[in-house]
Amino acid sequence: MYSSDFTTALEMRDAIAEKRISPVEILKEVYERIDALEPKLNSFATLTPELAFANARRAEQAVIRGEPLGPLHGLPISVKDLIAVGGVRHTFGSRAMAENVAGNDAPSVERVKAAGACVVGKTTTSEFGCKAVGDSPLTGVTRNPWDLSKTAGGSSCGAAASVAAGITPFALGTDGGGSIRTPASFCGIFGIKPQFARVPVFPASATPSLGHVGPLARTVRDAALLLSVIAGADRRDPFSQQGAIPDFLGACEESIEGMRIAWSPTLGYAKPDSEVLEIAESALRTFEALGCDIVLLEDGIGKDPADMWTAEFYAGVGTRLRGTLFESREILDKAVARMLDNALDQSLLHYYERVFERYEFREKVRTVLEPYDLLLSPTVPIPPCDVDIDVPGRPEGRNLCTWQYYTYPFNLTGQPAASIPVGFTSSGLPVGLQMVAKISCESDIFRAAAAFESSRPWLHRTPPILKS
Repeated sequence: MYSSDFTTALEMRDAIAEKRISPVEILKEVYERIDALEPKLNSFATLTPELAFANARRAEQAVIRGEPLGPLHGLPISVKDLIAVGGVRHTFGSRAMAENVAGNDAPSVERVKAAGACVVGKTTTSEFGCKAVGDSPLTGVTRNPWDLSKTAGGSSCGAAASVAAGITPFALGTDGGGSIRTPASFCGIFGIKPQFARVPVFPASATPSLGHVGPLARTVRDAALLLSVIAGADRRDPFSQQGAIPDFLGACEESIEGMRIAWSPTLGYAKPDSEVLEIAESALRTFEALGCDIVLLEDGIGKDPADMWTAEFYAGVGTRLRGTLFESREILDKAVARMLDNALDQSLLHYYERVFERYEFREKVRTVLEPYDLLLSPTVPIPPCDVDIDVPGRPEGRNLCTWQYYTYPFNLTGQPAASIPVGFTSSGLPVGLQMVAKISCESDIFRAAAAFESSRPWLHRTPPILKS
């Protein structure tokens, strides 16, 4: 089933429906690949073969009996260990939660199961999603399939590494400051943080106003398929978006001629690596060839919002982990514990000043981007860095997540943002391009990303780990 070209979720779904392959056979190949690659990658926190094979057998029988098939019928999928799967360990990458078992499925998991998908396991994450690199005290280091000495990024490290290595065609990840987009960039796949609350979140996140659930996938259309299944309102999440779900797959077939696109190499404050910037800029020529109007956004989006993001994100996690921080500090990631100390030390006045600054920032970004269909930038300022580094390059004034520069602003605004593969460095490491759309306009990302993928396909290029 798996080849050097990688089978997409859509192709796999058609093959199942046409009885050319069984969901059970697919799962056997998935676990064979996990057995072969997991000692090198370390991308799974918990495997769920009993759950997966039970669902696969039901999916197989449904095909045999000619029953109606769901949009993800028989497809293998993984779930990040910040998202609940009922009856399965839910550890958040933390020794403080090592024995925790989720009571019920999160809404996104409920929906992929109802659509026929088979959950093969929970993927690794940095502790409570607090670092933009891929390691935690509980699960250790998750490695990049393009170079095992490099990080897969964080915090959806296991999801990105396993998808890039061909274990499953797509995965569920989360993004509170770049945790889908940075691993997608580092691992050479597509990942999208949809509009805030497009996908309902329950139980409530430790960062409820910043966290998003979204897909990581080998192809744009596979991500569109998955998002169409997990999107939609749920009463358990009062923020969740009401109304009709956009046709994300249909958007992938639309022309992008005439799209007006803003390009910002720094967003006004970032300091990108020169090779990363050159590769990201090369994508602009493709969009121009496809009929887009590219405009340089000289001033970016204004002042760097790192302080307001840091105040919000780490205060939430710190509050959740306050007891552990004071009673069992030694079991936490030392770098994470220091960040939580700082967050809990801030005054209420300081915190709410940042909250109101966030509202002003959100309106400024909305105004700046109003004339454009998309904003493009590098996804992250550097290529994948070595493992066991908390803050790559140690840039002045940057913390465990704000070294990313480009991603966290759009968690503050809540608008859709994605990373798409656009090339490789001279040493063979992937580079991503960030695509940011207006509020609730994920369809603009999907149509532009799909058009780019058709012009500059990447699925044929597979990581060296598959050849070793």
